[in-house]
Amino acid sequence: MMEVQKVSRATINRVEKKDDAPTESVSFTEVMHKKKNDVLFERFQTMAQEIEAQGKKLAESQTVEDLKKYKKLVKQFLDDAVKNGLQLEEQRGFSRGGRTRIYKIVKEVDKKLIDLTNAVLQKEQKGLDLLGLIGEIQGLIINIYT
Repeated sequence: MMEVQKVSRATINRVEKKDDAPTESVSFTEVMHKKKNDVLFERFQTMAQEIEAQGKKLAESQTVEDLKKYKKLVKQFLDDAVKNGLQLEEQRGFSRGGRTRIYKIVKEVDKKLIDLTNAVLQKEQKGLDLLGLIGEIQGLIINIYT
C-alpha cells in the first residue's frame, strides 16, 4: 500500500513541475521544418563523405569502373541538391539567388566530371592530375550545402 502512495506522489510532483516549465511558442510546423532541414543537411554531408571516399579510390585505381561509381554518386548528390536546394537555402539564410548559385555549381561540376572522364580514359598521359580534379569537384560539392 505504501509503494502505491509513493508512485502517486511522484506522478503528481512530476506533473506540477511540468506545469511550471516555461513554454516556447514554436509551432509544430516550424519544428518539423527544422528537423527536415537538419536531416537534409546530414544527408548531404554523408553523401559528400561517400563521394570523397570514392574519389580517393578512383585516384588510386584510375579505372573506368571506379570512375562510373564516382560519377554516379556525384550525380545523385547533384540531383538531391537541386531538388532540395531551395529548402536548404531557406534554413541557411541564402539570398533569392541561391538557387541560381546551385545551378552554376552543378554546371561547373558537370564540366569537371567531363575533364575527369577524359583524364581517366587517356591514362597514358603523363602527369595525370586526377587528385586535383577530384579535389576541385569535392570543393564544389561542399559549397552547395555550406
